[in-house]
Amino acid sequence: MITAIVMIKADVHRIPEVAEAIAEIEGVSEVYSVTGGVDLIAMVRVRRHEDLADVIPGRVNKVPGVISSDTHISFQTYSKHDLESAFALGW
Repeated sequence: MITAIVMIKADVHRIPEVAEAIAEIEGVSEVYSVTGGVDLIAMVRVRRHEDLADVIPGRVNKVPGVISSDTHISFQTYSKHDLESAFALGW
């Protein structure tokens, strides 16, 4: 599974609607409304690298109210939850 973190600047008057529309896109697992230099952060999870092009520029960036986005692709996932599960196997 390939994970991309998409930081999105949106029309400030439409942030809730933009977030809801993005959350409905297949491949988007979560959308967070955040403070700071961006308005929304979307987590995109797809099976193939090529699928990112369909989801991010093909659908996310075309949602009315999206002004711009910056995508970061993860190399590896580190999670306390995953580590706890792994350690629990031998106990």
